[in-house]
Amino acid sequence: MKSIESYFDPFPVLETERTLLRPITYADLEDMHCYCAVPVVSEYTTWDAHQSREGTKAFIDFVMSRYEVDKLGPWGIEDKHTKKLIGSCNYLGCDSNSMKVELGYVLSNEHWGRGIMTEAVSRIIQFGFEDIGLERIQAKCLVGNIGSAKVMEKTGMKFEGVLRKYMKIKNELQDLKMYAIIRSDYDFK
Repeated sequence: MKSIESYFDPFPVLETERTLLRPITYADLEDMHCYCAVPVVSEYTTWDAHQSREGTKAFIDFVMSRYEVDKLGPWGIEDKHTKKLIGSCNYLGCDSNSMKVELGYVLSNEHWGRGIMTEAVSRIIQFGFEDIGLERIQAKCLVGNIGSAKVMEKTGMKFEGVLRKYMKIKNELQDLKMYAIIRSDYDFK
């Protein structure tokens, strides 16, 4: 059985109607900093808004090491029209034994409410089931993150419950909503 990580060598570039999902590069620093520095973008994330371009560069350094060591790192979400990086989405916590992954994602607030993240996550779910052969794709969000919950629901994920006091985020134990889609839920076309 192939590992999940083996499907990322070379890194898969995926396309949707409005986006190109591709590796993040240092050329994306300015675009990434523009949305990562906005406090409302990081409100429901585990990280704080970036205070400087050096902070954004440090994150890109981390991403580059992930590509190098694990082959697995985030897809940058590029707006096909403007060619700008507007967010990212990735598989976290890959378990090749159980063939499951967890999704994480972030999108520039300038693009909220347009269905772009639903489009990108749907494509990544498709890749997971159709190309990798995953059995389960899950995602969690803070209880108050209504936008993220809507993305999960629109992509076919089912609400599985609230994980109470599950994770310390920004120095406070938080409740998280768990969503998942399993192979038998997915509509292969």
